[in-house]
Amino acid sequence: MSERIYVIAGKEQSRVSAQCQALLEQLLEPEARMTGLLSVDGAQAQIAEILDELRTMPFLTPQRVVVVKDAEEFVSRNRPALENYFDHPSETGILILTVGKWLKSTKLAKKLSKAGKLIDLQPPKRGELGRYIIDHARHANDKALDRNAAALLIDLMGENLTQLCNEVDKLALFARGDKTITVQHVEALAGHNRVFGAFEVIEAMMAGRAMQAIERLRNMFAEDKSAEYTVVGAFAYHLRRLFQAKAMLEKGESPHSVSQKLRIWRDKDRFFSQLRQTSLRQIGATIEELAGIDHAVKTGRAKTQVAMEQLVLKLAH
Repeated sequence: MSERIYVIAGKEQSRVSAQCQALLEQLLEPEARMTGLLSVDGAQAQIAEILDELRTMPFLTPQRVVVVKDAEEFVSRNRPALENYFDHPSETGILILTVGKWLKSTKLAKKLSKAGKLIDLQPPKRGELGRYIIDHARHANDKALDRNAAALLIDLMGENLTQLCNEVDKLALFARGDKTITVQHVEALAGHNRVFGAFEVIEAMMAGRAMQAIERLRNMFAEDKSAEYTVVGAFAYHLRRLFQAKAMLEKGESPHSVSQKLRIWRDKDRFFSQLRQTSLRQIGATIEELAGIDHAVKTGRAKTQVAMEQLVLKLAH
C-alpha cells in the first residue's frame, strides 16, 4: 500500500470500526502495534502531538500508524495544518481519520485525492442488507446466517445496519450450539414479542376496538425501547403474511395448505379469523400506508408512535 493518508467515512459506526480494523491488519503486524500504533479520540487529539507522532522514526516496525477516531471536530479545528500536512505527508507515518461524513468539495478533500485515499462507506441499499448481515455473521461470529432468516430479521428490525448487526451478534450467542442461524432462531429471539404485539393490535383494530388497539400499541412502545425502529417492520411482516394467505385462499388453497406454506403454527384460528374480516384490497392498502409511514419517519416528517396511532385509529373506525 502506497497511501500515507486514509479517510474512512460512514454513518454506521460498526462498519467504520470494522473497516478501520481491517486496514490496520494490512498495515501493521500484530506484534508491531505496541510500538507502531497510536489511536486517539478526535475530541482530545492535539494536532501537534499527532504530527509529531507521524514524523517520528518508527521503532521495531517499518512504519508508524496514527488513528484519529470520530475526527470531524479534529479536522474542523485543524484544517490549515492538515492541508499543509496533506501536501507533505510523512514518509514513515500513516494517518487514518474516521469520520461520519466527508465533504468532497473542500480544499482538504481535493488534496486527499493526491495524498491518500477516501474509503467511503455508503449505507447498503435494502437489497444489499441481507448479503451484508450474512457476511457479518460469518466474519464476526463464524456463523452461517440463512437467507430467509436474514430477510425475516430485516423485516422485523428495519434497515438500521448497526441494530441489525447487533441483533445478529445476539443470535449467534443464542444459536451457539448450531452452525447456522435459522428462521426459527430469529422468531424465538427477535421476532415473537414484536410480531405477536402487532398481531394483537391488528386483531383489535380489525374488530373495530379502537381504544384496545391503541392500548396494545402503546404497550409495544412501553415494553420495547427499540420499538421506534422495529414496530413498522413487525406490522408489515404480519400484514404481508395476511396478504399472502388471503391471495392463496382466493386461489382455492385450503387453510391447512396455507398454514403449512406460510409456517403459521400458533394462533391459527385467530389468524384466519383476521383474514375473514378483511379483503385483499384492504390489506394491500394498509401495507401501502405503512410504507408511507416508514418513509415519513426516515425523512423526519413523522414520529413513529404518533403515525402508527393515527393509522390504527383510522382503520379501526
